[in-house]
Amino acid sequence: MARHRTIARVNADASGANGMLPEATSHVIWDWNGTLLDDVGAVLEATTVAFRQAGIRVEVTGESYRRSFTRPIRLFYEQLLGRPIGHDEWVRLDHAFHLEYARLDDRCSLAAGAREVLDEIRELGWTQSVCSMLPEEYLLPAVERQGIAGHFVRIDGLREAERGGVKLKNLIAHLGHLGVAPSGTVMVGDTVDDALAAHGAGITCILLDNGAGLHDSGTIRGAGVPVATSVPEALALLRPGAARTGG
Repeated sequence: MARHRTIARVNADASGANGMLPEATSHVIWDWNGTLLDDVGAVLEATTVAFRQAGIRVEVTGESYRRSFTRPIRLFYEQLLGRPIGHDEWVRLDHAFHLEYARLDDRCSLAAGAREVLDEIRELGWTQSVCSMLPEEYLLPAVERQGIAGHFVRIDGLREAERGGVKLKNLIAHLGHLGVAPSGTVMVGDTVDDALAAHGAGITCILLDNGAGLHDSGTIRGAGVPVATSVPEALALLRPGAARTGG
């Protein structure tokens, strides 16, 4: 039976950080948007532009986004607008969002400390990969543009036409391609959907909460998994000898 350790609270303000992390990590699966890539501003702007192009006069702010955010994204849009969205309208909004996001993406930088953490994990001898809900036609160039593609044994985004769903199916497929031991694998993400996908796929998860993500802090800290305020803090939780209770 795999040994796990229970992580104590990440900091004095953390709650819900009572999940189990591996005693010995061997592989880290990274989410991309909002986790390794600091792109919240681009997401907000692209969403506003997509709505405006569809004749929807709604300015999307960080507060309104965090208040409504969920997956599937179509449901999120419905909550944000307060009305149902038909299939054709959803397809147009999704297409417009990704076109605008692609235009803004090259302005985005890696999250603070992310590059150094990727280097440190490689030095620890662990493997790393990316599992994202961003279509691969946008994801692969974005990772290459940041100069970090060589850190990952696999990079998976969406390949199917249907977009904006939940991550579970994609994460299970990602794990199947990797062939890594679930007992030593941890996902690091920034949404409750990341935590739900990890749980459903039989691996553990750390969520990031820097106070300016796509979820409000209460939602992240109520997800029942360890929470870190930054990418370097996530690595600190995974290092051998990290503070823990139980066993």
